[in-house]
Amino acid sequence: MAQPDNAKETIMTEPIDPRPVFAAASAWVADLMQNVTDDMLTRPTPCAEFDVKTLCAHLIATAQRAAGLADGIDILTINPIADTWHVADYTATVRRTLDLWSDDQKLTETVVVPWGTVPGAGALWGYVNEALVHGWDLAVTTGQDPEADPAIVAPALAVAQLFIPAEIREIPGVPFAPVVPPREEAGLTEQLANWTGRQSRSGVLQSGIVS
Repeated sequence: MAQPDNAKETIMTEPIDPRPVFAAASAWVADLMQNVTDDMLTRPTPCAEFDVKTLCAHLIATAQRAAGLADGIDILTINPIADTWHVADYTATVRRTLDLWSDDQKLTETVVVPWGTVPGAGALWGYVNEALVHGWDLAVTTGQDPEADPAIVAPALAVAQLFIPAEIREIPGVPFAPVVPPREEAGLTEQLANWTGRQSRSGVLQSGIVS
């Protein structure tokens, strides 16, 4: 299993293709969404902007934006909350996204995303981060296993630590809260959530945000 420090060294010397990681992270999210029932839809989540229903709709929108990047669309015109929250729409969007990104050249083309102008690979890593962190939000809220496969999360955490450093959190417009120190027993997915500013799972549960 790749650990974050080793993964960071690998990324600096041999960049990792984000597409298999995006596919695996999205499959994990789809499994979580599959288990969402109607009585869960109005539950608050660790992401204060969303309840379960709007969180699922946002996950679909992030996949739509990832597809739009490869399709040459201005993704800022894509609503951050999709019109649907159903898992079938998510999986269909992910399939289309992976088809559009199948051309290796897309990874080196410069694209514009909400956090700046970056190579395509860097943009897609951003959507890997979205899938895993919001997947953690969804899992914690709905009582599912909040840890994705560590082999998926290790490179995503390494990328986040390299390109979303703790020092930039005070800059106006940076959409990440200060890093939360992970608890000793935290898995890699929780550590990734902590890196983006989420409380630890135990803190979320104790806070009463979710039950």
